Amino acid sequence: MIIKQIVSGLVCLALTSGLAQAGGKKSPSKKTVDDGMVLVPAGEFKMGSDREENEAWYRDANALNPFGFNDRLYVDERPAHKVTLPAYKIDKYEVTNAQYRDFLIATGHGVPYTWPRNGYNYSDQQLATWPLEALQDVATNRFRLDMDVPNMSKKDLLLEMIKVNKKRDRMPVTSVNWSDANDYCNWAKKRLPSEAEWEKAARGTEGFEYPWGNAWDAKKVNTMSEDPDAPYSEVGSFPSDVSPYGAFDMAANVSEWVADWYKAYPNAPASDIKFFGEKQRVVRGGVTSSGHYDSLSVVFRAAKRTHLLPNSALIDLGFRCVKDVK
Repeated sequence: MIIKQIVSGLVCLALTSGLAQAGGKKSPSKKTVDDGMVLVPAGEFKMGSDREENEAWYRDANALNPFGFNDRLYVDERPAHKVTLPAYKIDKYEVTNAQYRDFLIATGHGVPYTWPRNGYNYSDQQLATWPLEALQDVATNRFRLDMDVPNMSKKDLLLEMIKVNKKRDRMPVTSVNWSDANDYCNWAKKRLPSEAEWEKAARGTEGFEYPWGNAWDAKKVNTMSEDPDAPYSEVGSFPSDVSPYGAFDMAANVSEWVADWYKAYPNAPASDIKFFGEKQRVVRGGVTSSGHYDSLSVVFRAAKRTHLLPNSALIDLGFRCVKDVK
């Protein structure tokens, strides 16, 4: 009953955020402001691939074929083709929980469904007002602290929960659908990247297989997480997973929404792909929670395409934004 009587965390969060923003103005600086984005110059690049299929890989899984992919791996990447894009900027990192929280406070947009479950929707200030019994309940059932919670003091519980949420601030926001991602980018005066913009930012003009080059190296990316509720890392945790333009986590961490509908490329060979059309949106990038595919290089290729219904909201699905250069 105590928990049910507590005011929503985001209400308090909005108030405290407003107070923080009302502080004194900073003196002007002549230094270049880091807007958290990297420049992708105008020009041509190779998009897609002409890779041949390994027919055994998309059949049902069995002892000799442990992967058992449901779809052919490369057919929707064909043909490799040249695309020319104007200059643009792309977020250096995937959008984080803290950034998305600012959007929620400013707009009243609904929270990702995972936040009430794991306690991230409670502000530090709100937690500090709760009685010990309420903190113990939330620490056990929401934060899932692997500690002797019943015998911890209120001060110690607060410190541990604040520590957990501080780390979550730098995690990529997930469990958002395509419209959520699109709304955030519009609010931030940016937009979702086109599929071509995402791919060029990931592989550069040399058409790399992976952001760093053509040789697969599982040590360069976070291929698996042991946390089923947050199967990814804080953004930028793997400095070797960086593209030629300086964008991080494009091979792995969470997969990312892009603007496009899932359609065949121009002059693509005939296929039996039933999802082509304005039915599903394209998703790009490998994911940390790739299960028994965790170190299988094809999952993390820059040209790889994935697709989902626009209302999908998964715990390993996030996004980043782009901005036109004028």
